[in-house]
Amino acid sequence: MKKQDYHHGNLKEQSLKIAFDFIREHGVEELTLKVLSDATHTSRSAIYRHFKSKDALIETIITTGFEQFDTAVSPVLLQTDTPLVERFYLGGKAYIDYARNNPNLYRLLFGKKYAHIREEVIQLGDECSGFGALKKTIEEGQAKGLLKKEESFTQTVVVWSSLHGLASVIIDGFMDVESSYESYYDAMFESLLAGLVTKKISLVTSLPFVKKMIPSKENV
Repeated sequence: MKKQDYHHGNLKEQSLKIAFDFIREHGVEELTLKVLSDATHTSRSAIYRHFKSKDALIETIITTGFEQFDTAVSPVLLQTDTPLVERFYLGGKAYIDYARNNPNLYRLLFGKKYAHIREEVIQLGDECSGFGALKKTIEEGQAKGLLKKEESFTQTVVVWSSLHGLASVIIDGFMDVESSYESYYDAMFESLLAGLVTKKISLVTSLPFVKKMIPSKENV
C-alpha cells in the first residue's frame, strides 16, 4: 500500500478500519498509533492529527462499536409489527450473535478497563441504543398488560445482565458452551420470559418452545 494512497480526506476512516481489523485479530492491548502509522505508510504525526492519543483512538472505536452494536440489536426490538415475545427473542439473539462474531470488540465495549470512556460516549436513555430499545420494549409490554409492571429499568438490567453473562461465557470458551449456545440461549430466554410475563396473560409466538410453555391463540 503506497503512501500516496492516503490523504487527509480518508486517513481517519481507513485508520479506523485497520484498527477494527487489528482488534478482531489481536485484541486492543497491542493496538498503538504506530500500528496505524505503519499499516497506512503515513507519518505518526498524520495519525496524531486525527487521534491525539491511544485513549482518543479507543474512544472513537468504542463510539463506532456501539453504533454497530445498536444497529444490530435495536431495530429488531423496535419492529412493532412483530409480536413482542418474538422481538425479545430475536433481539437477544442478535445481542449474542454480535458478541460471538466480534469477541475482542465486545470485550472492549463492555469490559472494565475502558469503562470510563464507555460511560462518556453511551446514552442508556436513548431508545436507539440497545439498552434503551430493550427498556422501551419492556415498557410497551407493561403498557399492554403482558409484562409485570415492575420498575422497567431494573427489569432491563436483569435481562441485559443475563445476555451479557451468556455472551461472556460463550466467547471465553467456558465449558464448550459455544457448540450448543443456541440451546443455552433458548433455556435462558424461557426462564427470563417466565419471570417477566403476568400470570393472567398468555402470549403467542412462532417460537415452538415458548408456544409449548405459554399456549395461546391471542396475538400480541
